[in-house]
Amino acid sequence: MKIDRLDLFHVAMPLISPWRTAYGEDAAIHTVLCRMTSGSVVGWGESSPLAAPCYSPEWGGGIFAVCRDWLAPALLHQDVTSGEDLQRRLSHFKGNPFAKAVLDTAWWSLASRMQNKPVHQLLGEYAGCTPREEVAVGADFGVLDSVDELLNCVDGAVEQKFPRIKLKFRPGWDLPMLHAVRKRQPTHPIHIDCNSGYRLGDLPLFREIDELNLAMVEQPLQHDDLVDHAELQRSIRTPVCLDESLITVRQAQQAIALGSCRYANIKPGRVGGLTNAVQLHNEFQRAGIPCWVGGMLESATGAALCVSLAMLPNFTYPADIFPSSRFYHHDLSDPPLELIRTQEGLPGVRAPRELPEPNLDRLAKVTVQSA
Repeated sequence: MKIDRLDLFHVAMPLISPWRTAYGEDAAIHTVLCRMTSGSVVGWGESSPLAAPCYSPEWGGGIFAVCRDWLAPALLHQDVTSGEDLQRRLSHFKGNPFAKAVLDTAWWSLASRMQNKPVHQLLGEYAGCTPREEVAVGADFGVLDSVDELLNCVDGAVEQKFPRIKLKFRPGWDLPMLHAVRKRQPTHPIHIDCNSGYRLGDLPLFREIDELNLAMVEQPLQHDDLVDHAELQRSIRTPVCLDESLITVRQAQQAIALGSCRYANIKPGRVGGLTNAVQLHNEFQRAGIPCWVGGMLESATGAALCVSLAMLPNFTYPADIFPSSRFYHHDLSDPPLELIRTQEGLPGVRAPRELPEPNLDRLAKVTVQSA
């Protein structure tokens, strides 16, 4: 496909309420969208690294500049034949996976339109497997104003039959909160997400967590660490899940060799796009390590790309994919993402036949800069 035009939009999408984690608080989600055009056909991609370089070294304004000044010019007017071809053309630019994901996801969206096939089917062909049509999703709660508020939210999620619950976990919002939730819900699958907020010296804390029968502890240690995570996994019974530490296939291979994790969270933005996400999925599948799809509070455009990825067979743990109404009064894109009931009666998502596209009026109102 010849790339005739690339339009970039750095946007700030106001949240209904702030999202609090171990690395800070976001009142609006900073994301970058790309409209990729070939002839008369258009595809949309999205990557959301947030407003500040706190989840990772990248941020919304930074990936916009990298795409505008370096990555997009490397693709413009080129015949890009595959996701791997796109990644090769960008490979001499070191790092910057969120920035590369803007263009990679747009390419898959454009390929879907050009071939008249849903994205999840194209990803299944690339992965060498048959994708599903629907999957269950989990419930996810950030740092709230009180434990009582959290308990009410958790009770509601259990009543709605969410198959697992994820809790943000940080100093000051840790063991007392977790004990309260576990006391209220003694058997329901729960895991915690530390967002790199702890160190190996906190081993006594994680041994206490061992007694609470969690499904996993997600990214407990430094954002770029594999070695200490391997030591922690050897020292506790609870499975360790890696998130921020997994970007490249090489890092996945190293994590597998070291024994750094027993689960892997794969986010298209964090790993450089859908092309790399499929490769990571396959690497962990060969190693017998289950995966799940994470999100970065993208608009319905980016969320639908996450949904498409989640249809691959080694994504066996319920995904972090949310209805648009959970975070936004009005989603940037149409149609908004809504949950379904799976055949098992669980909250879930269905593979989209067509990807949502930004509403251009709403896009104009939240655009910080464009190119």
